[in-house]
Amino acid sequence: MLLNKPKGYISAVADPLKRPVVTDLLKVRERVFPVGRLDYDAEGALILTNDGELSNRLIHPKFKVPKKYLVKVRDVPTDEDLQKLRKGVYLDDGRTLPADAKFVRKTQENSWIELTVTEGRNRLVKRMCMAIGHPVSKLKRMEFAGIKLGALEAGQWRFLTPKEVERLKGL
Repeated sequence: MLLNKPKGYISAVADPLKRPVVTDLLKVRERVFPVGRLDYDAEGALILTNDGELSNRLIHPKFKVPKKYLVKVRDVPTDEDLQKLRKGVYLDDGRTLPADAKFVRKTQENSWIELTVTEGRNRLVKRMCMAIGHPVSKLKRMEFAGIKLGALEAGQWRFLTPKEVERLKGL
């Protein structure tokens, strides 16, 4: 299933600190778990499944599954900044894989960029943007493995279509 994860939820099935978890938003009998994670303060497309093999396939680095984000960053990144993201930036745990980075629009004090990454390191998008000098103030995953968020409102979910599941299994 696809959930539009709102801010303020943990990408887990339980939390020792008793914070809300994404499965609290679901009304299904079957036990499902999130594929990968989105930070507590991030929102957007999160796939949940009961298929461990599919989950591993979607998060294993060797499959380079794309995840597309709409990211609000401080100031306006230059073409050179975006090019650094496209080539890969150096982080404390190594260089990132090349990302697809596009400028979307400028607001009064910030900018929106679209960033597509194919790896799933902890807080990756935030760290990449910080590395080019543009801290993240908002992060929304628009797409996971080609499954688009579409018109789902925050907190809403839908079952994946058989065609979507088949495509995910074929990745």
